[in-house]
Amino acid sequence: MKHPVDVHVGKRVRHRRWMVGMTQQQLGDIVGIKFQQIQKYETGMNRISASRLWDIAQALDVSISFFFEGFENDEVHADAPAVSADSQKGDLLADKEALELVRSYYAIPENQRRRLFDLARVLSDVA
Repeated sequence: MKHPVDVHVGKRVRHRRWMVGMTQQQLGDIVGIKFQQIQKYETGMNRISASRLWDIAQALDVSISFFFEGFENDEVHADAPAVSADSQKGDLLADKEALELVRSYYAIPENQRRRLFDLARVLSDVA
């Protein structure tokens, strides 16, 4: 049975990998493991050791604490955790299309990005 912490950390690895535009193969090469092992980490099937998590954090240019952000201790102890706004937000960020949109958004020059953001805010207020 997958442990909720392992699943959460794996999702955060996938999230960050997508955000930087890295493939499982590329991450595996940097860390020195096969891409299949990265797949197992990302699904929570295999636990990530402390030293391996350190290597992954270095490869993805984040602190180790990044992988635990958003995890609620209640998830470990609850039989059926309630769906919160935070968990819905986490699910949105787990969507590859949403991450590609965010990556594309930040590739836009800042002044144009600001105008796009203002437009999106206006449109969302209207809806």
